[in-house]
Amino acid sequence: MAKTGDIVRFLNSVGGGRIIRIDGNIAHVEDSDGFEIPVLLKECVVVDDSPAPAKNKDKSLKSHSTAATVNAPAVAVAADAGTTISTDPDIDTSETTGGNKLNLVLGYEPAEIKHLNTTTFDAYLVNDSNYYLYFSYMTRADGSNGWTTRYAGIVEPNIQLRIDSITNDMLADIDHIALQYIAFKQYRPYELKNPAIIEYNFDATRFFKLHCFHDNPYFDTPVIAYDLVKEDRPQRQHNVDSSQLEKALKQKRSVDRKPVVRRQLKKSDKRNGEIIEVDLHINELIDNTSGLSPADMLNLQIDEFRRVMDQNMRHHGQRIVFIHGKGEGVLRNAIMKELNHRYKGHLVQDASFQEYGYGATQVTIV
Repeated sequence: MAKTGDIVRFLNSVGGGRIIRIDGNIAHVEDSDGFEIPVLLKECVVVDDSPAPAKNKDKSLKSHSTAATVNAPAVAVAADAGTTISTDPDIDTSETTGGNKLNLVLGYEPAEIKHLNTTTFDAYLVNDSNYYLYFSYMTRADGSNGWTTRYAGIVEPNIQLRIDSITNDMLADIDHIALQYIAFKQYRPYELKNPAIIEYNFDATRFFKLHCFHDNPYFDTPVIAYDLVKEDRPQRQHNVDSSQLEKALKQKRSVDRKPVVRRQLKKSDKRNGEIIEVDLHINELIDNTSGLSPADMLNLQIDEFRRVMDQNMRHHGQRIVFIHGKGEGVLRNAIMKELNHRYKGHLVQDASFQEYGYGATQVTIV
């Protein structure tokens, strides 16, 4: 175990220096330029050399990734976010097959997975590519004025870099995460990559649930991972403004078109056996689907299904035909799941083929 006065190097990032004090599990390391760098004590490896390592020295970095073997170049990233050192042209990096496609993963690894209520979480950026990345990692809380930069610097090719340590208290102030990057290579020709910004909603409640941590090929222990870039394609999350969605629904229902279900049920309806038809095609529910993911649209369709079912629960004998279309069967399967659990006990059958084809299900209220 490192102690005050030891000369150390950092386990998962370039750099090191002399430990000037230790606060709990945090070591404060002074580098050769006099900067004080806070780092987890477990990330410090004691070395025999007496002088603090210079920033432009080549360092062999350990990667937690089981998928990449790294010969790390002399790129140093200072812990004070944004200070970088240029590479030495005489030092080369061995490239991996398929590494000319960007693949980036952000993983959160608990220090003690059996004590999620008290442990800290280390954030790692996995750069599974043959490119260097200038990047910045940011977080934001709902209602805040803007983003907070948590780390900025360079990550080398085919490497995993620890960029943050999060305590349980900090989780409450993180509702969104984002990463922006520029990819390049040093001293060799390469294909240009478009810079990008990737943003995700951050669900802090997952960090307290053991089943939310999963095995990942880049990590030795279960993590919560976000796929930022796959095969050069940024994985952007669809963020839907709920207020705009509600507005769109109200506008749709006010348009003079065929209503989904817009009539008051009368006793004569039930006596005459009249069938209520409910068209669940998304273009019958809202006018504009721009910005909606398939999951968002499915949720709207199921909400409409539930609304009609709830409205007719007391009308015994009432027949309702839900028109869902044939398609890939996703909507029909979701409806059947609702009928088997939430609305079980009612009579369910395929609607008349002559009238609706294969794309409708009839429910008789019992």
